[in-house]
Amino acid sequence: MQMHGHRHSISIKMAAPLETCTREEQCCVIRFLRSEGVKPIEIHRRMKVQYGDACLSQQQVYEWSRKFTNGVTSVEDAPHPGQAQQVVTPQNIVAVEAIVMENCRVTLNVNASCLKISHGSAHHIVHEVLQFHKVSARWVPRQLTPELRERCVDACEELLRRFEREGDGFLARIVTGDENWVHFHQLETKRASKEWRHSSSPKPKKF
Repeated sequence: MQMHGHRHSISIKMAAPLETCTREEQCCVIRFLRSEGVKPIEIHRRMKVQYGDACLSQQQVYEWSRKFTNGVTSVEDAPHPGQAQQVVTPQNIVAVEAIVMENCRVTLNVNASCLKISHGSAHHIVHEVLQFHKVSARWVPRQLTPELRERCVDACEELLRRFEREGDGFLARIVTGDENWVHFHQLETKRASKEWRHSSSPKPKKF
């Protein structure tokens, strides 16, 4: 953009998907948007963009929209005697953990389908009980093996030895330049690279 002979750059920061969320948080969003008159199908579409795999199903969004329209104000599910004990069992917790450890990118829907439990129960076990959260892989320029790291050290030490022998004249013969990284083909999106990790686990990387 040109203005009065000076160039001004405008940077736009794209909204980032939410890493973690709770069922109650999503219900609050539904209640708020429903109060504005937003239709349930549009509410679900907008929530799906931000919450991804953790998003409530379209049917659940419709059910909560109907509840709020009928005057319900609580964002928590009505308690069902014995329901939690039947679903959040040690067996199901162990099974969910095994599925996640086998495939760090497995979705909550797959967990729920394998164990024949609800999406909300799978979400509770993964997030609240097992304390897993989805983390996107971080870009790094290259993967340096131990051998490559040793070669970098050797090259730097050789440059230092030459400088000690030849002095400033050696520095005058060095040509430096910047690197431009151009990714011709990206195999996966940031969302596709997300993996289940504990807060203390190392962040995943892609090169």
